Amino acid sequence: MPPMTSAARAPSSVITMKSGFDFEATLSRLKQALTSRGMTIFADIDQAAAAVAASTSLRPTRLLLFGNPKGGTPVMEANPHAALELPLKLVVWQAPEGAVQVDYLEPAAMLVEHYGIDAAFTGVFAQVPSLLAQAIDADQNDAATWR
Repeated sequence: MPPMTSAARAPSSVITMKSGFDFEATLSRLKQALTSRGMTIFADIDQAAAAVAASTSLRPTRLLLFGNPKGGTPVMEANPHAALELPLKLVVWQAPEGAVQVDYLEPAAMLVEHYGIDAAFTGVFAQVPSLLAQAIDADQNDAATWR
């Protein structure tokens, strides 16, 4: 199978942001931003390490599963199929030229569009895109802005 490149096409539902920080700093800032807003990091999967364990290689790639059961539980009660999307996910990956990217699905719109969740249940997810953007913006140097 030919290797994918940083120009690989993402589905239109994927939002990609470029980080102003290196890979490890990006991860750290994202985790701090999420937990400071009361979210739990349920999993931090090092996909590059898994590739090495399988005797192959992958650019630095980490998948974070995160959320808050207070926000997710009502959504899953409204539509059990929505549990496929919860907890929320984001992936941090480093392109060959060194740029660090963060990919995620915009949660509120995705839940309304794909699962018919009433927008009244998705308001809690509206803060996620701006929170992620602030965390990886090099001009945001004070973690207090996430609170």
